[in-house]
Amino acid sequence: MAAASKIDIGDGPLLVFGGPYSNLQATRAMRAKAHKLGIPPGRSICTGDVVAYCANPNETCTEIRAWGCHVIAGNCELQLSSGAEDCGCGFEEGTACDRLSRGWYPYANSALDVGHRLWMATLPTRLTFKLAGLTFVVIHGGAHDVSRFLLADTPQQAKEAEAAALDTHVVVAGHSGIPFVERIGSRLWFNAGVIGMPANDGTRDGWYGLVDRCRENGSDLRFSLHRLGYNAAEAAAALDAAGFAPDYARTLLSGIWPSHDVLPPSQRLRTGQALEEITLIHARDTGDHKPIRFPRG
Repeated sequence: MAAASKIDIGDGPLLVFGGPYSNLQATRAMRAKAHKLGIPPGRSICTGDVVAYCANPNETCTEIRAWGCHVIAGNCELQLSSGAEDCGCGFEEGTACDRLSRGWYPYANSALDVGHRLWMATLPTRLTFKLAGLTFVVIHGGAHDVSRFLLADTPQQAKEAEAAALDTHVVVAGHSGIPFVERIGSRLWFNAGVIGMPANDGTRDGWYGLVDRCRENGSDLRFSLHRLGYNAAEAAAALDAAGFAPDYARTLLSGIWPSHDVLPPSQRLRTGQALEEITLIHARDTGDHKPIRFPRG
């Protein structure tokens, strides 16, 4: 498995999404949205965890591979490709997350085809590229810990240390399941969320992100977070029929996570509060960082 891969994404809008999570309906909706937006596979990036909680691991892998978008290895790819016995999230034994993972992971591990495991073993753990003169690094969780949960409410010092370790202008990350975009010192942290599960905000939608140049000034970049609507009822019915993860089947319909173990207390308090789509403009000139404006999108 390659540690890092340098790619050329060309010049145009960039689509970022995470966590298909074996949710075939959400994955097809994301691919259709990319087509509607005119964003080709070479400018579409998945931040990992193609296979996880939902009912269609093989079909979701097939869809992603047929799409041809860039994919990095998340903890699920690392574990599944090696035949490991757990998801590698590092949940404390006896917690709700640990209990839930003992339901979905064995199903995914037993169901996944050998060909998809071999594909996962070829995926890089990072991608690097340049856009508008800025360096981007795509990771799954943290710089050194692929399963580290870094959220909007994680202390900024922790994210500053992670971004500094990556030595990049922009960190593009996944894993945490809730989208956010934040200035971290002179750098930017962009987490587009995931498509295969809701964001614990009481809605059924997944989330994805877009990066593109501003029309008003081509040297400025616009980072935006968007909802992805899809047939969640169909995905929940498939998961219910499989019978191995009823808690996550309910989550697909309720929009509320079955466990909040990984969330800081301040973020737990916002459970069920619908998130807003956000646009952040990163203004720059000859490479110097300028203040960032936060208009709503």
